[in-house]
Formats: sequence, structure tokens, C-alpha cells
Amino acid sequence: MKDLKVYKKHDGQKTIVKVKNVTFNDGSFNLIAGPCSIEDRKSLEKTAQLIVKNGGKLLRGGTFKLRTSPYNFQGLGKEGVELLYEIGKKYNLVTVSEIPSICELELFIEKIDIIQVGARNMDNYPMLKELGKIKKPILLKRGPSATIEEWLLAAEYILNGGNDQIILCERGSTTFETYTRNTLDLSAALAAKKLSHLPVIIDPSHGTGRADMVSDFTKVAKFLSLDGAIIEIHENPDVALSDGFQTIDFKEYEELVKSL
Repeated sequence: MKDLKVYKKHDGQKTIVKVKNVTFNDGSFNLIAGPCSIEDRKSLEKTAQLIVKNGGKLLRGGTFKLRTSPYNFQGLGKEGVELLYEIGKKYNLVTVSEIPSICELELFIEKIDIIQVGARNMDNYPMLKELGKIKKPILLKRGPSATIEEWLLAAEYILNGGNDQIILCERGSTTFETYTRNTLDLSAALAAKKLSHLPVIIDPSHGTGRADMVSDFTKVAKFLSLDGAIIEIHENPDVALSDGFQTIDFKEYEELVKSL
């Protein structure tokens, strides 16, 4: 196991992940923000304008939403991808979205800057193998019950295919706790940073499921010298079509950016 490509290199060098004007693992802290689900052009454009106004460079948005209940909003699908592509290009923002399956791979390669592998797909090995064949950054989330080793081995599938542009993301584990949606494991994020040569970020929105904890955990991530955070923002979280309870509003976002 010590010979795995994911482990820290013998010379101690870090792998730099670069896309457009954004760099991960160079000592900077990158904040990826946007709606859990893209709802329409107007709201996405407002979000993009807010991010640009506050010096941000990355826009996230759910397009194909993998939901526990089949009756919940499933996202706009291909239309959402097209909207994210257009708005990202208009405002010169790096776009991030979760790919649901290999079937959408060509679409995501063409339209999305950073392809996110969600927690549900961390151990989708056929998909990971295909992502290893492309030259595009992959944001790999840790599964809700995955060990640190299993998470790193998932990254190994991508690395083994030749793609080293991987960003590891800790997004919380399923535990016995009910106050929070998941238990955000900062020790796992630090371990991944210590063991591997890849950049590591956190997802405090899914990691806690509580909007009132998102900003504080983002600040902690910067204090711990992690490489960034991916958070959910919405103009009015109370009417968001998905996960409003873990989403901060525009004012909270601006306050967070100033504090960082």
C-alpha cells in the first residue's frame, strides 16, 4: 500500500491543480459557492454577480440532483449544465457540478470546468476509471461511510488512469448524531492532507446540514491550512428547491468573504 500514487511523494512536492485563473494546493484558500440546485437563469446570474462582486472565482451548481426521495426536485439536468456553462463563461467563473453517471461524461467534459464526484459515487469504480483518462480536474467527495483509506483508494483509481488533477473533499460521515445532518470529520481532512500530495477541501454545508455552522467551519478550514471549502448559497434559502436548511444567504456569504 505504501507504493500507491496517492500517497505523499518522496520529494515532498504537492500536486498543483490549476484550472483557468484558479489554483489549488499553492497555499491559497479557494471558496467554491453557489446553489445546491440550479433553479433558473435569473437566480443563477444573481449568484454569479454576487461572487464576482466579492472577488470570487468559482461557481458551483447542482444540475443532475441525486436525491434520496424520487419526489424531491431532481435538478434541471442538461438545461442546468447549459445554464452553468453560459453564466460561468459570461462572468469568467470556474464552474463546478456533480456528474451523476458515465452517461453524462462527454457533456461534462465539454461544459463543466471541475467535475464533482459526489459521495454516492465515490466507489463507482467504472466511473473513476473513465475520469482517470481525461485531463480535467475532479473534485472527489468522501463517501458518508468511507474510511480515509477507502477515500484515498478512490482517488488512486483516477490517478492510475493518468489524471492527477484531483481535489479531495471531506463532506461528513454518517454517525449516530441527529443534531447535525452528518459529522464533519476535520481529522480526516487533515489526515488526507498529510498522507497525500493532493489538495483537500471541506463541504460544511453537507458536513453539518446546518446553515448556522457553515461560516464557522469554513473559517476553521482556512485556519487549518486546508485548500478551500465548497458551500451552498441562495438569495432566499427558505424558498430554495433543495437543502435550504444548510444554505447561507447572500448577506452571510458577503460577511464570510470579508472575514476570510
